[in-house]
Amino acid sequence: MTFTVAIVGRPNVGKSTLFNRLVGKRLALVDDTPGVTRDWREGEARIADLRFRVLDTAGLEDAAPESLAGRMSRQTLSALAAADVALLLIDARAGITPVDQHFAAELRKRTTPVILIANKCEGRGGEIGLTEAFSLGLGDPVPISAEHGEGMGDLYEALRAYAEASEPSSPGAEGATEAAIGEPVEGGRLQLAIVGRPNVGKSTLINKLVGAERLLTGPEAGITRDAIAVDWEFKGHPIRLIDTAGLRRRARISEKLEKLSGADTMRAARYAQVVVLMLDAEAMLEKQDLTIARHVVDEGRALVVAANKWDLVRDKRAALNGLRERLADSLPQVRGVPVVTISALEGRNLDKLMDAVVRIYGVWNRRVPTAKLNDWLALMTESHPPPLAAGRRVRLRYMTQIKTRPPSFAIWTSRPQAVPDSYIRYLMNGLRDAFGLAGVPLRIHLRKGRNPYEARSRSRK
Repeated sequence: MTFTVAIVGRPNVGKSTLFNRLVGKRLALVDDTPGVTRDWREGEARIADLRFRVLDTAGLEDAAPESLAGRMSRQTLSALAAADVALLLIDARAGITPVDQHFAAELRKRTTPVILIANKCEGRGGEIGLTEAFSLGLGDPVPISAEHGEGMGDLYEALRAYAEASEPSSPGAEGATEAAIGEPVEGGRLQLAIVGRPNVGKSTLINKLVGAERLLTGPEAGITRDAIAVDWEFKGHPIRLIDTAGLRRRARISEKLEKLSGADTMRAARYAQVVVLMLDAEAMLEKQDLTIARHVVDEGRALVVAANKWDLVRDKRAALNGLRERLADSLPQVRGVPVVTISALEGRNLDKLMDAVVRIYGVWNRRVPTAKLNDWLALMTESHPPPLAAGRRVRLRYMTQIKTRPPSFAIWTSRPQAVPDSYIRYLMNGLRDAFGLAGVPLRIHLRKGRNPYEARSRSRK
């Protein structure tokens, strides 16, 4: 990437559609509802041999500074300041509106170069708006159709002049840049998703960690709509922080946009390696919190529970004991999940939270030598043999770890179907205690047959 491009414009003119077209993936949520995008997101864009970094922004609106729309506009202007060139999108089918005129005047005052883009020019429906666009005083408009991919050649020509004229830039806070969710993570970067119910402080936590107002926050519930990833570093550990939309119970979700946001959050959790479940300390571990936690565990992700707004809790000891007891009762499959009490707004215990994240990531990646596993298996079956099945003893012959992330094991046995779930839980609890695997999901697969390494060992003799 040699330069950065910010896509700006009033709401619902197709900015996210163009962003997805340029990055070649559906990274940004797209819906007919105005104002879907609220936080600006970043991606690696390409048109033919031209590569650049592109920023999708919230719509520019003429609103009170402290209103949600006003705060969204501030986020857009922050992205604009970090860009080498701006693409001002207008809806050619709707024609030029007073809002377009207002922000064209605002952009003319700034030093960032502007390319005027007339979107939705497929067919003849956008001819009038294309003609009106000259009145904005930003030069010749480039006609495109972001949805259908028309006009990309003209956009290429308009952007090519900036490819060699600009140095690489890094928007946002120093040391914090954004990357695509679900992409291969380079250099061993830990992918950390922050999930939870609406308005528990997820965006506030990320802003405090990176030391900048990178994400939109406020008293309104459900501000974040799509997952935003920011690359950051903690004590030498490269980390990809992923902010997500709040998850409500399905019965309460009626709007299509909220369903899309929820699906995006679940996707972010699926691609993450560690997930921080944020709780509101004044209403901890409600049914929806447990639903989210179980989803994370079922996906095999490492889980850390963060009780936010802890400064508002009066009886802290009783609240913490109650939380740990309920976790033990409700999530026995990840016994020992780390619990950290924090205040995202005040920045309290955030280092402690991240230390827990790095620690559980190490456990999630742990590999146990096969020899130690089989010595342990012999002790476990000797102290508590598998139950009889049809009057015959079930033998567990051999054990090995078949993968990490999460730690997964295979046991060869004479009768896999005869081993009850209670005995598998016994083995899992023993694994956690013997090899320090507390707090992460474990997988045990029973396989029928002889020791797969027996023939190999005989051939070596």
